[in-house]
Amino acid sequence: MNDTKITDTVASHLTMGDSTADARRARDITRAFTAGLDPAASPDVADTLVLVVSELVTNALRHGGGRYTLELSAGPDTVSASVSDPSPTAPREVAPDLNGGSGGFGWHMVRRLTDSVTVAAGPGTGKTISAAMARTYGNAKEQQADAA
Repeated sequence: MNDTKITDTVASHLTMGDSTADARRARDITRAFTAGLDPAASPDVADTLVLVVSELVTNALRHGGGRYTLELSAGPDTVSASVSDPSPTAPREVAPDLNGGSGGFGWHMVRRLTDSVTVAAGPGTGKTISAAMARTYGNAKEQQADAA
C-alpha cells in the first residue's frame, strides 16, 4: 500500500517493502516526501530523515523478519518516520565493527541524529520504531550542543 495524505497541518505517507530494491525506493519516497512539504523541510533535515529511514528499513530487512512498513509524517514543527517489522525483538546496542565491516553503526546513528526514538510493540507480534526530529535545521540535540 502506497498512499500520501496531506491536510492543512499534517502530511503522511505509507509504504511497504521486502527487498533491497524496496529499501532504495523507501529512500526515494522519503526524499520526495520531504521535498513536497510546504514549507519544505530544510535540506539538512531532509538528508537526515533519508539516512534514518535507510537505517531503519535496512535493519528491518536484516534483523526484523525481512519486510517492513514505513510511515512518514510531518507536522508544523516535526518530521518523523515509523518503521514496523514482524520481529518483536527490540534493537540492541552493539559496538561498531571498525575493522571487519560488519556494521553496528545504524542504531547509534538513528539515536544520535533524531530528537526522539521510541520502540513500541505491534502491529501483531512485531514492533514499530518511530524517530522524530525538528523540521528546521539540525535537531534539538545538536541545537543544544551548539548553544553550549
